[in-house]
Amino acid sequence: MQNSKTQQKLSQLKQKSIEAKLSGGEAKIKSQHERGKLTARERIDLLLDDGSFEEIDRFLVNQPNEFDDAKNKFLGEAVITGYGKINNKTVFLYAQDFTVLGGSLSEAVANKICKIMDLAMQNGAPVIGLIDSGGARIQEGVNSLAGYSSIFLKNTRASGVIPQISVILGPAAGGATYSPALTDFIFMVTNIGQMYITGPEVIKAVTGEQVTHEELGGAETHASKSGVAHFINNTEEECFSQIRQLIEFLPQNNMDESNPETENIDPPDRKCEVFSSIIPDDSYQPYDMLEIITEVVDNNDFMEVHQKYATNILVGFARMGGKSIGIVAQQPSRLAGVLDINASVKAARFVRFCDAFNIPIVTFIDVPGFMPGTLQEHNGIIRHGAKLIYAYAEATVPKISVITRKAFGGAYIVMSSKNLKGDINYSWPTGELAVMGAEGAVNIIHRKKIKSSQNDEKVKSELIHDYEEKFMNPYVAASTGIIDDVIDPIETRTKIINGLNMLANKRDTLPPKKHGTIPL
Repeated sequence: MQNSKTQQKLSQLKQKSIEAKLSGGEAKIKSQHERGKLTARERIDLLLDDGSFEEIDRFLVNQPNEFDDAKNKFLGEAVITGYGKINNKTVFLYAQDFTVLGGSLSEAVANKICKIMDLAMQNGAPVIGLIDSGGARIQEGVNSLAGYSSIFLKNTRASGVIPQISVILGPAAGGATYSPALTDFIFMVTNIGQMYITGPEVIKAVTGEQVTHEELGGAETHASKSGVAHFINNTEEECFSQIRQLIEFLPQNNMDESNPETENIDPPDRKCEVFSSIIPDDSYQPYDMLEIITEVVDNNDFMEVHQKYATNILVGFARMGGKSIGIVAQQPSRLAGVLDINASVKAARFVRFCDAFNIPIVTFIDVPGFMPGTLQEHNGIIRHGAKLIYAYAEATVPKISVITRKAFGGAYIVMSSKNLKGDINYSWPTGELAVMGAEGAVNIIHRKKIKSSQNDEKVKSELIHDYEEKFMNPYVAASTGIIDDVIDPIETRTKIINGLNMLANKRDTLPPKKHGTIPL
């Protein structure tokens, strides 16, 4: 039987626990709900496996300062931190609590966030940040700004070591936006999530431009225009469900080589019969590369990343033979699948993430070239295109590519080509490999012959056909080893899975160096 002193202490613990869970109080919780937002604790409960959350620092309070009064002391401060499970995999997380002083970042809040990030690093598990904050706590001045810099340092040190996910569920303004920008994936919820460096009021004062918060930094803006957001959802519930889906594809850390695997009900030797007629006879006619991807992967399950940004290229996660892979592919139905600045950066970032976390990369190629034009040139397509070269050349994970149709010029080189250390390079019989398209090549090579002929259109047509037969078919590249095999399209799934199994124990190292100088 417990003595009275113990009972008193337990009663005090119970009371303190209730106080901590109330966060900013009932009125603030009601206000949060009226904004259409869940509370930090409700979010944690939805995201994690039932009953798995273990809170850390729930009784921490901010240190005294000259602006303090009793009403501004909240147990746990303006962030909830801890760890739990997602689909039985350990994750660490922090959830900013808008009911406590608008979720503002104080020195104590920053310390809590840094502590949980340190624990995630030490234990090799993903860290998830649920962002909903009014920004730096003005009362603390430079100390709150120092708190942000400490978080940025942790983000940078954790990069490539553990997966980092940011979820924008409210405002993230000014310097606060750089923490999520340093992480691997950003989720945003429409209508409630906002990110911007300077708000509409400042922009109006400085430039005279009038813009709403949503137009400036809403989910749709960042998903389709800036490329800051990788995933957007209409509700918080949908968002948390998608985060749980993403976690299933990812390893726990960069040393975890047990490729995330699920029970596979899709036979590895399944034939993709639809591929026998999916490529149009007219090489200028578009088709949907998503149909190829969803057909070839396990159970038609493809989780696209950056779905609304740079839609001329596709990136995302899937499984083949039950194991996680990353996919990069041109999208011929958007800008003919050309590589422009945004597509190059989008693909390069994804390739580097996969390489950092030992996820094999499968590339589907149908690229007519880089996007021409002064706008692209002046905005640095040379520099940005080089990022994609660098990413593929640096990657040491298994790399398999399949040319489905066009593979022209420098744009083909950057897409995991053999000389960028692609491990297995396949082509369909419809593959066209060349410096440029047949018409452009003939116009240059045979310009005088065409001009001097009596029937220039007929001669040109014959020369184009001759060029295609002699130089563009995949057997020319196969004869030199640039292509490892020309395959029947319906066998694509089996070929890729067999290749991935063969490469499962691949070992490749880079020359000793501190780090490379990627053309940022």
